[in-house]
Amino acid sequence: MSGFSAAWLALREPYDRRARNADVLDAVVTAFASHVSLNVADIGCGTGSTFRAVSPRLPAGQRWRLYDNDLSLLARAAAADSVTTVPLDLARDLEGALDGPVDLVTTSALLDLVSADWLDRFATETAARRLPVYAALTYDGRAALEPADPLDRQVIEAVNRHQRTDKGFGPALGPAAAQAAVERFERLGYSVEQGPSDWVFQPGDSEIQAETLGGWVAATREIGGVPDAELANWLERRQEWIVEGRSIIRVGHVDLFARPAGRR
Repeated sequence: MSGFSAAWLALREPYDRRARNADVLDAVVTAFASHVSLNVADIGCGTGSTFRAVSPRLPAGQRWRLYDNDLSLLARAAAADSVTTVPLDLARDLEGALDGPVDLVTTSALLDLVSADWLDRFATETAARRLPVYAALTYDGRAALEPADPLDRQVIEAVNRHQRTDKGFGPALGPAAAQAAVERFERLGYSVEQGPSDWVFQPGDSEIQAETLGGWVAATREIGGVPDAELANWLERRQEWIVEGRSIIRVGHVDLFARPAGRR
């Protein structure tokens, strides 16, 4: 599924945690405040960042099942008595993560990678089981860079086209995923709380800025549409601004908490 390295996931984790929308997470916490015990299924878990970010806010009696198809990432997932890691092909065997005792489904940075058909299936299967879903850090196509550069728009447009290519689930929804998820859950009778969870990389955040720009350049080259020489010059300019302490990057994400109507 992912193709994300453990090093990249470790680099982005503190920024993910800082970006999570406080109001949406508070809604999750409030929904389960009276629970003595809680069974959580975390899908596309990577190295366990969702567990590390969310579990301190939930009732003490937690049992987490962390699902991913990447065995090397699962091996790095948070080791705790309350955590079980499960290798699973989410494209093929999603239902296996939702069966059994589950009170809450969580996922982070996943929905923009999946297809419309997979999202329909995910929403339908969770609704059939009346499961609340906390989906965080879905990329929504917004990006802003300072200082501005004339080529920024072309690069971001190319990145967004690349986001819609197949990431292992069929043609990905990419920037359309967050709104599509809200619409699907609401059609199934869910109430949905949503809010922005943007990455904001400040001048001192040089390593993740450089990695982000490198990823954008690779995606742009793969998708085409921007001449290599212009792209190389753009990257050189932006790297200089990072070194000079002038660069700020904002990348748009959305968090949502979808709950069956009437469920407390």
